[in-house]
Amino acid sequence: MKSLVLNLLFLVLAQNALGQVTGKFVSQKEEPIPFATVLLLNPADSSLVKGSLTNETGDFVIENASANKYLLRFTAVGFQTWTSGTFELTDEQLTKNFGTSVIQEDTRQLGEVVIKAEKPLFEQKIEGMVVNVENSILTKGSSALSVLERAPGVVIDHRNSSISLNGKEGVMVMINGKLMRMALAQVVALLNSTNASDIEKIELLTSPPSRYDADGNAGLINIVMKKNKDQGTSGSITLTGGYGYREKAMAGFNLSKNTGKISTYGSYSFSHDRTYSYMYITSNQNMPVLGGRIFATVYDTTRSEQNNHNATAGIDYRINPKMTLGGNISYNASSSSPLSITRASYNVLPDSILLYHGQVSGNNHWKTLNSSVYIEKEIRAGEKVNFDLDYLRFKYDSPTIVNSSFLNPDGTRAGTNDSLFAPIQRGFAETSINVGVFKSDYSKSITKKIKIETGVKQTYSDGKSLSGIKSLVDGQWVNRSETSNQINMKESISAGYVSVNTQPDPTINLNFGTRVEYSHTHMDDPKTEANTIDRRLGKFFPNMSFSKKFDEDNELQFSYAKRISRPTYTDLASYVAYSDPTAVYTGNPLLKPTITDNIKLGYNYRNLAFSILYSQDKNPIARYQITQRPQANLLYISPQNLDFQKNITFQASLPLKINDWWSMNYGFVGAWRKFKISYTLVPVEKTYLSYSTNFSQLFKLPKNFSMEISGWYNSSFYNGSIKMRGFGMLNAGIKKTLKGNGGSFQFSVSDILRTMQINNYYGTLTTEAFSIKNHVTFNTESRVSPIFKLTYFRTFGGNNNKIRQASSPGSKDEADRLKNN
Repeated sequence: MKSLVLNLLFLVLAQNALGQVTGKFVSQKEEPIPFATVLLLNPADSSLVKGSLTNETGDFVIENASANKYLLRFTAVGFQTWTSGTFELTDEQLTKNFGTSVIQEDTRQLGEVVIKAEKPLFEQKIEGMVVNVENSILTKGSSALSVLERAPGVVIDHRNSSISLNGKEGVMVMINGKLMRMALAQVVALLNSTNASDIEKIELLTSPPSRYDADGNAGLINIVMKKNKDQGTSGSITLTGGYGYREKAMAGFNLSKNTGKISTYGSYSFSHDRTYSYMYITSNQNMPVLGGRIFATVYDTTRSEQNNHNATAGIDYRINPKMTLGGNISYNASSSSPLSITRASYNVLPDSILLYHGQVSGNNHWKTLNSSVYIEKEIRAGEKVNFDLDYLRFKYDSPTIVNSSFLNPDGTRAGTNDSLFAPIQRGFAETSINVGVFKSDYSKSITKKIKIETGVKQTYSDGKSLSGIKSLVDGQWVNRSETSNQINMKESISAGYVSVNTQPDPTINLNFGTRVEYSHTHMDDPKTEANTIDRRLGKFFPNMSFSKKFDEDNELQFSYAKRISRPTYTDLASYVAYSDPTAVYTGNPLLKPTITDNIKLGYNYRNLAFSILYSQDKNPIARYQITQRPQANLLYISPQNLDFQKNITFQASLPLKINDWWSMNYGFVGAWRKFKISYTLVPVEKTYLSYSTNFSQLFKLPKNFSMEISGWYNSSFYNGSIKMRGFGMLNAGIKKTLKGNGGSFQFSVSDILRTMQINNYYGTLTTEAFSIKNHVTFNTESRVSPIFKLTYFRTFGGNNNKIRQASSPGSKDEADRLKNN
C-alpha cells in the first residue's frame, strides 16, 4: 500500500505545468500603467477564460492556462483598448511572454466600454451548487433568508427556525467564509434581517475541500456579500415598503472607495416587520398529571414586531504589489416583541373537561459583533501566505411573562396551587457567547501543474447562559426546579489541513487532502459545580475530488468527503422556554456529534447539471423531538440523536434559454432515505422517498421592463420521528429600469396562492412520549395575505460617472440599463 501511494505521488509530481502568460504595459511616455484589466479570451467567441490586473510597475501574470488558442485584451480608463493576435499555448510550449507593450492614450475621452457577461442563476461545481442571486429580480427588497429559501434543496422550517439541505439538518452557515457559531434560530433571525441586495452569490457546498471547516455533515451554506472592485467611489441605495398582515419596510445603502492602493467600504440597513402566524393542534395523549387519557384542541396566534439594524465597515490596504492588510467589522442588533395567545380544551376521559387560556408576551433582544483582521503576502510568483484573526460576540436576552387560567367547566381552578399550574409565570433566558479564531493558510505551486495548500486554525468558544421559569405561588416567586438551567461551556477546536491540486493534463483536475481536528468540549453547572460534559474528540477528515472534461460540453465529476456536526450550545443545555403548563423547550447534554461520509458523482452537459450523492450519517441530530420526564409530569421538546441515516440523492439543474427575451431554470432533488431512532418509547426504522423542486421564469419585456415568476415545493419528509407534509410557494415580480442611471423600481408578490402552511404529525411513525398522536398545522403570515413589496434600487458613482461621458446617448442609456439590472 505504501509503495502504491509513493508511486502515485511520483506520477503526480512528474506532470508538466499549466500555462502562464506574462507581459508589461506602458504608456507612450514609457510610464507603467497600473491596475489595468488584462483578459485572456477565447478567439472563437471572445468569451472570458481568465483575467488579471497589472501591478504598480505595469506587469501582469495570468497563471493556470491550459493548452489552447487565445486572445489577450488590455483595457484601462484613458487608454485605447488593445487586443493581441491569436496565439497558442501547447503542451511543449506552455508560456507566452508579450514583453513590453506600448498603449496609446485615448484622446477622444470616450466612456468606458461595459462588457457584461451574465452568469447563469445556478452553476454546478464539484464542491456543490452556486446560486448567483443577483441575477434574480426578486432579490432586491428581499431578505437573505427569502433568497436562500428559493435555492435548490434548501428547506426553511419557519415554525422551528431551522435550515436543512438536501433533506438533512446538519448545515453550517457561513458569511464570506466565516462560520456563524451561533444557535441556528439566531442564524435564521440574522439572515432574515440581512438585505439580499448586498448578496453576490450563495454557495451550497455539499463536498467542500480541506481548507473549509469539517463542521456541517449536510454541508456548508456560504453567503458571499458584494464587494466593489472598481476604482473610484461608488455605492447603492435600496428602499422597500411592503404589506402583508401588517406593514414591512427596509432601507439600506452601501458605499465604497477604491484608489487602487486603499479600498474602504461600508453599509447599513434597517428592516421593520410586523408579522403574524397562527397554529391549530389536535392531540390525543395519555397525560397522568392531567388525569389520564385526554383529547385536546389548541388554537394559538402569535403577533410580533421585529426591528433589525445591520452595519458593516472595512478597509483593504495594499502595502505593496505583494502584500495586503485589511480588516472589517459587522454589527447586528435585533429585537422582537412576540405576543402569543393560546386557547385549549382538554377532554379528560371519561367526561372531565379542562379549559386553558394562556398569554405569553416576550421582548427578545440579540446582538452580534463580528470583527476580522488579515494580512496576505505573496512571497513569490505562485507562493502565498495569509494570517486571519477573527472575533465574534453574541448576546441574547429573552424575558417572557405568562398569564394563564386552567379551569373546570364550572369556572373553578384545575390542578393544585403549585408551580406547575400557577396562573402567573415568568421565563428568563440570557446567553452570551464569545468566539476567537486564528487561522493561517499557505499555498505554493510546486511545479506549474501542482499546487499545494496547507494551514492551521484554532477556534476557542466561551459561552454562558442562565435560563428557567418561575411561578408566582401565594405571592412568592418560586423556581420551577425541573426547568432551571445555568450552564458555562468552553470549547476549543484545533485544526490543520493539507491539500494537493494537480492537472495531469488540461482536461483533468485532481484534488486530494485531509483535515485533522481535535476538539475539547467542557460544560459545567456553576451552581452545583458539577461537570455535565467533558468530551474530547480527535478525528481525520479526508476528502478528494476528480473532474474530467471530455470536451467543451461534457464534464464528469467525482468527490468524497468526511464531515462532522457538533451539537451547538443551545442543543446541549443552554436554555429552558415555556410551551404550556406541561411542556418546555430545552437542550440535551447527552447529544453526540454526527459523523458523515459523503460521496458524489456528477455530470455536466453544457449548462445542464446532474449528480447523485450518497451519504451515511452516524448519530444524526434531529431537533424539536419529544420525550418525557421520568416522573411523567413534564414533556420535553429537545434535540435527539438518531441511530443512523442513509441517503441516496439525485439532483438536476436545468437552465434553458427559449429566446433572447425568455429564459428559465428548473431544479429537482429526489431522495431515498432510511433512518433508525431509539429515543421514542418504541424504537423504529423507516425507509421513504422524498423530493423538492423549484423553478424560475425570466422575461425581458419592451421599454426596459422585466418580469420573473418563481416557485418551489418540498414533498413530505421526516424530521426525526415527526412527519412533515409537503409545502411550497409561488412568487412573482416585475421591474422597470429607468433611463439615465435613474435606478429601478421593482414590485414583488410572495406566496401568491397563500399556500405556506406547515403540517407536523407526531406519533404516526411509532409510540412516542405520553403515547401522543398530534397534528400541528402552522400557518405563516402569507396564509392570511400575500406579501406585497415595492423596492427602489439605484447605484451611483464608479463606472456610472465614466458612462455619462459617452458621446452616444443611446449607448449611455443601454449601459445604464445594464448597470442597474
